[in-house]
Amino acid sequence: MNRLIQGDCLSVMDDLIKDGVQVDLTVTSPPYDNLRTYEGSLDWGEHIWKPIIEKLFKITKQGGVVVWVVGDATVNGSETGTSFKQALYFKEVGFNLHDTMIYQKASFIPLTHKRYEQSFEYMFVFSKGKPNTFNPVMIPTETYGHKKNRSKSKGKEDTYSARARNEITEVNKEKHAPNISKYNVGENEKTEHNAPFPEQLAKDHILSWSNEGDTVFDPFMGSGTTGAMAIINKRDFIGIEKVPEYFQICEKRIAEAEKSIQLSLF
Repeated sequence: MNRLIQGDCLSVMDDLIKDGVQVDLTVTSPPYDNLRTYEGSLDWGEHIWKPIIEKLFKITKQGGVVVWVVGDATVNGSETGTSFKQALYFKEVGFNLHDTMIYQKASFIPLTHKRYEQSFEYMFVFSKGKPNTFNPVMIPTETYGHKKNRSKSKGKEDTYSARARNEITEVNKEKHAPNISKYNVGENEKTEHNAPFPEQLAKDHILSWSNEGDTVFDPFMGSGTTGAMAIINKRDFIGIEKVPEYFQICEKRIAEAEKSIQLSLF
């Protein structure tokens, strides 16, 4: 069952928590340091993101995961570091910082400034305890079939014996993808939202941290990317969006995703 709710996520999440709603996975991209005002409707700062993080802890099932896609503004020549402050607060309220991932943009806008071009955002992966689910994205191993010495950590002396160093193993055909992912920006269907993130990004996290039938949540729906990818991949979805114009975009996009699923059943 899918639920789209127009309103302020702070009050809506309170209602969901009172109703006993629990979610398996959140994939969201909150506002970045007031870089975007979202039609002038947004008030954003510690007084907002701290209670949102607290409510995310309450609404997340034990073993559930939150994927928080964020970046930092540069003010007076210095990056704000807000993303790190948020990551530390997630830990403070009880989440584990399960992985610090990077979303690298295959194409980025060049700027004139005395620093290297900004081409990435963080994808912090937080878990409430040990994650219940991990379905890793797999990639081909370039050295598949080659022979190599078995390698173990030098920090574990019991596994780093001369025998272990000399043991020969064969390289597997596939391996887990790295925690730096490159995505093409702007390949989603055109929407009126000014900052949609790539569909593949949402899909990769949805497939990695949830299973079919699980509930995926996005308190900042934006253009509805997380919702569309959740539904197409047979997850239930709950989404919140404050801006009426963006909510209409989400409604249309989610309806199209639901229709595509229905057609696939025939």
